Amino acid sequence: MSSNKSVLRKRRHRVRKTLRRNENTRPRLSVHRSGKHIYAQIIDDERALTLVSASSLDKSLKLKNGADTNAAREVGKAIAEKALRAGVKEVVFDRGAYVYHGRIKSLAESAREGGLSF
Repeated sequence: MSSNKSVLRKRRHRVRKTLRRNENTRPRLSVHRSGKHIYAQIIDDERALTLVSASSLDKSLKLKNGADTNAAREVGKAIAEKALRAGVKEVVFDRGAYVYHGRIKSLAESAREGGLSF
């Protein structure tokens, strides 16, 4: 069963290649999800530079649990706030190999509510 999961995950991971080909001008909002935390960073691929980042490990968010949709919502708000301060308003959403559901969806929706456009 785990080999089937890894095959499906590799198939979904082709998203980044498509993003780079289609949207070179906007920075990429990359999301990583682990069992205990969620991480987001906005990357300028042309300069290979991380512009801003946020995660459920940030002390300023004061989260009790970093692995639920509430934590993802807070990280989405934080990344949007930091991005707007840095002058980034439009991004391309890179969900990696993760399905757009649950924590990934919560983070994306709260980033949109925070002012990011994608």
